[in-house]
Amino acid sequence: MRTTRLSPRDLLALGLVGLRVRRARAALSALGISIGIATMVVVMGIPAASEQALMRDLAKLGTNLLQASALPDQQPPAAFDEHASEMARRIGPVTDAAAVANTRSTIARNDRADNSAATTVLAAQPRLLDLLDGHVRSGRWLDAPTARFPAVVLGAEAAGRLGIETPAGGPQLFIGRRWFTVTGILDPVPLAPEIDRAALVGWPTAQRELGFDGRPTVVYVRCDEPAVEAVREVLPATVMPGRAGLVRVTRPSDALAAKRTTETTFSALFLGLAGVALLVGGIGVANTMVISVLERRREIGLRRALGAHRGQIRAQFLAESVALSLLGGVVGTLLGVAATVGYAAHQDWPPVIPPAALGAGIGGALLVGVVAGVYPSMRAARLTPTEALAST
Repeated sequence: MRTTRLSPRDLLALGLVGLRVRRARAALSALGISIGIATMVVVMGIPAASEQALMRDLAKLGTNLLQASALPDQQPPAAFDEHASEMARRIGPVTDAAAVANTRSTIARNDRADNSAATTVLAAQPRLLDLLDGHVRSGRWLDAPTARFPAVVLGAEAAGRLGIETPAGGPQLFIGRRWFTVTGILDPVPLAPEIDRAALVGWPTAQRELGFDGRPTVVYVRCDEPAVEAVREVLPATVMPGRAGLVRVTRPSDALAAKRTTETTFSALFLGLAGVALLVGGIGVANTMVISVLERRREIGLRRALGAHRGQIRAQFLAESVALSLLGGVVGTLLGVAATVGYAAHQDWPPVIPPAALGAGIGGALLVGVVAGVYPSMRAARLTPTEALAST
């Protein structure tokens, strides 16, 4: 006798027979797989979305920002080179640098008062605001034109102390021995709270009107995040050649350490829970297939008597197990994606579905179907026609 091979189409049709005939049982078994797969997608998708939101928030904390300043109370006093920010910008991983300088000038609402104890007058370079991710609440920043005129921009706290709510109308402040026009007020700058308490004037104006010597007192540096520690090591010698020991450089913020820990931490507990749920679903499928074999012994015996060989019987039940698991896997993946997107939207997180989660969902269902169907399919294939037909 010539052996007949089942085409993939015929094999699929046979595999779906049991699912069509016993729909309620198949649906309950697929539900077990769906819960496991949905759990797996959720526990991979929600941490990914949470990580993206955390990375977004940590980036606002200046994880790649360094601040260099000279140690105080030194004899002779330590001072940066006039071109310290340009020198820092030449360091390879550095993406930007800007400086401020304390002009040690008095400031007041009029020429008879003095508020300088509460407000520091700083000379600022135009690049400073962008480097610190600052924003102008009203008015304009010290750009190239205004930096050369007696204009001043107030930090959020300084504006409140001086009683100025808006630059509209051109309010003036008496700085040093010169009237300066308020051209802007800043929003709070979380990365540099000292800017909130300061009045900022243009670099050339400070040199011309306030007797500023052009030497910065603080240099802010942005660099590539992986190179933060390396830049911190070379920054003192760059901004103060020959006296690097007199430069204090802030360490990378704790947010950087938190960010790196988050990037390397794997949600082992959550994945373990997903594995347990998937295992339970797989056991449910295996149980369904074993019961199916017991209930369909006469069908198996009839097919064997009509010429079906053991391999075809084995393939039929294995295909049914895989189809049942894939059905649960597809439904579970869709449920997991919907749950992840919904939760991320509720938490105001960017919705992130890792491709690995989708692959793991379908692949996990396929694996469960194969494993759960091996024993029942082999048991069905071992039945002889006489034994199967004689069963009640």
